[in-house]
Amino acid sequence: MSLFWIVVHQLAEIEAMAASKKVITREEWEKKLKDVKIRKEDMNKLVMNFLVTEGYVDAAEKFRKESGTEPDIDLATITERMAVKKAVQCGNVEDAIEKVNDLNPEILDTNPQLFFHLQQQRLIELIRNGKVEEALEFAQEELAPRGEENQSFLEELERTVALLAFEDVNNCPVGELLDISQRLKTASEVNAAILTSQSHEKDPKLPSLLKMLLWAQNQLDEKAAYPRINDLSTAKLEDPTV
Repeated sequence: MSLFWIVVHQLAEIEAMAASKKVITREEWEKKLKDVKIRKEDMNKLVMNFLVTEGYVDAAEKFRKESGTEPDIDLATITERMAVKKAVQCGNVEDAIEKVNDLNPEILDTNPQLFFHLQQQRLIELIRNGKVEEALEFAQEELAPRGEENQSFLEELERTVALLAFEDVNNCPVGELLDISQRLKTASEVNAAILTSQSHEKDPKLPSLLKMLLWAQNQLDEKAAYPRINDLSTAKLEDPTV
C-alpha cells in the first residue's frame, strides 16, 4: 500500500472516530453534575488546606471562624514559616537559617541538600552585593567541603562561583542565579521542608485537583462532545461544538 493510501486510510479512521463521538447536551451534563454529591465539609477542608499550605494565616483564621473548619496544624506556625520564606525571598539567608533552627533544628540537620542550597543562596547574595573576597572565602570554607562529598553540590558550587568570572553578570551563562526566581526557588524548598517536618503536605491539594480536571477533560475529549470548562477562573461550562 502506498504512503498516499495509508494517509487516506488514517484520515478516514479519524473522521469515523469524530463522527462516532457521543454528544452530551448541557441539560444532560448538568443533571450528571447534580447527581454527584460533595459534602460542604470536604470543600471547606480543601479550602483550609490551600490557605494553610500557601501561608495565608489571616485568611485561614477568618475562614476557621466562619466555617468552623479546624486546620490540621497550629496557625501560629504559619506565621513563623512565612517569616522564614520572606527572609529568603528578601535575600536575608542568615536570618532565615536562624529562624529555621529556632522552629526545628532537625530540619537542616536531616536535610543536607536544603542546607547546601541555603548556603549557596548566601554565596549568591554576597556576589550580588559585590563582596568578592568574602564570597570566595565563604565558598572555600563552607561550600567546598560539601562539594567534595557530593558531586551534584560541587557542580552547583562551580556554577555559582562562575558568576565571579564575568564583569557583566546579567549577560553571563549562569546569570539566572541572580534572578529573583532563584530566591523564590530556594524559599519554596525551605517552605516545603518545614511543612514536611510538621507532617503536612508540602503542596496544596487544590492545584492537583485542577490538574486532574484538565487531564480528565482531555481524555474525555477523545470520546465525547460535552460542556467543558475552558476557563478555570470562572469554571463556566461552554456548550460542545458538534
